[in-house]
Amino acid sequence: MSYIPRLNTKYKDEVVPKLIETFNYKSSMQVPKLTKIAINQGVGLATQDKKLVENALKEMTIIAGQKAVATIASKSVSNFKLREGMPIGAKVTLRKEKMWDFLDRLISVALPRVRDFRGISDKSFDGRGNYSLGIKEQIIFPEINIDSIPKITGMDINFVTTANTDAEALELLKLLGMPFKNQRN
Repeated sequence: MSYIPRLNTKYKDEVVPKLIETFNYKSSMQVPKLTKIAINQGVGLATQDKKLVENALKEMTIIAGQKAVATIASKSVSNFKLREGMPIGAKVTLRKEKMWDFLDRLISVALPRVRDFRGISDKSFDGRGNYSLGIKEQIIFPEINIDSIPKITGMDINFVTTANTDAEALELLKLLGMPFKNQRN
C-alpha cells in the first residue's frame, strides 16, 4: 500500500462531508479542495551578496522537501543596482503528497513555534478563495539549524484552492486545522 498523508485522509473523511453539509453542495465534486501551496522568498540584499540567494535556495529546499528554484529579475532597476537576469529570490510550488506533508508540518509544528502566537489572520484572502500567509522568520521550521543560518529572513506562503468564495476557502482551511484567530471583538 502506498503512503497517504494524514491531512489528505482527514480531508476526504471529515472535511468533505462537513463542507457538503455547511454549503449544501449537490455533488462531492463541488467541494473546494487545496490544489497547491506556493512558497516565495525575496532576498532584498541579493544585489550586494550572491551567497544570500544560495542560502535561501538551500533553506527553502530543506523546508519544503522539494528543490527550490531561483527567481530572476525581469528588468533592470538602476536605483536598486539590479540587473535583468540577476537571481533575487527563491520559490517552490508544492502539490499532492508534498503539499499535504508541508501543510501538516506547518500547522502542527512550525506555527506553534512562533513567538507570542495567537492565531493567524483571516483577512488575507484574495476574493477568489486563495489565502496568503507571511512568515517573518524561517527558524520556526525545525528543519533549519539556527546556528548555520547567516541571516533571518521571511517568506510568503500562498494556499491556492478551488473555492469560489472566501467563506468557502476559510471554512476549508479551518476544517483542515489552520489556527485562525478567534474573532470575538
